[in-house]
Amino acid sequence: MEWSGEASVMTQQRHGENAVILTVLTREAGLIRGLVPGGASARRAAMLQPGNRISLRWRARLEDQLGTFSVEPARARPGLLSGADALAGVNAVTALLAYALPERDPHPRLADATEALLDLIDAGSDWAEVYLHWEMRLLDELGFGLDLTSCAVTGARQGLAYVSPRSGRAVSAQAAGEWAPRLLPLPAMLGGQGNGGLADALAVTGHFLATRLAEVHAGKPLPPARARLVARLTASPPANGW
Repeated sequence: MEWSGEASVMTQQRHGENAVILTVLTREAGLIRGLVPGGASARRAAMLQPGNRISLRWRARLEDQLGTFSVEPARARPGLLSGADALAGVNAVTALLAYALPERDPHPRLADATEALLDLIDAGSDWAEVYLHWEMRLLDELGFGLDLTSCAVTGARQGLAYVSPRSGRAVSAQAAGEWAPRLLPLPAMLGGQGNGGLADALAVTGHFLATRLAEVHAGKPLPPARARLVARLTASPPANGW
């Protein structure tokens, strides 16, 4: 079996004295894992950093084997190491993908969204809201997508204020009634009439990542890297700039 193309590094794990087991995200084949002989050397360490683009060839005798990578650099993303926020971002993205996606199950739209997000982080752009919508895309690609376009009770598209924590459907303020305290607030950032910001929006996606992806799909807690990123993105700025 053989595959070749470009991919972004997700994770690497030391294997023996000189090799690493590399997990990469490809558009055409999804996540692929393989052994990189000599991958633990100092010369290759920078090339195999999570988030970097590499050109590789994967070979295995049988399809279900780990296989071996031959690797060449394609495009580095040095900005991913430029600061604590950027590093937290790439760590969360790569950890969630390695956690959530089965091997060799292609998700081209998610791969495209991931590459665009990593490029924004690398460029030092304002990427927090893009990350939020990337989490929405991740849920959708895994079959856990939220329907926030209309009220689950009335079908109305106006006045949406809540999300059902069970169905993932939007609920209008009028339809919620006495059930409102049991629902999740739907902030404007996700199409609701609420005033909540990024923290409230990430609380919504976080709820469904935890209850649908972690509990139902993976059966284990979410990677801690996600919580660390959310803490950084939603931290209040210090008063008076101090």
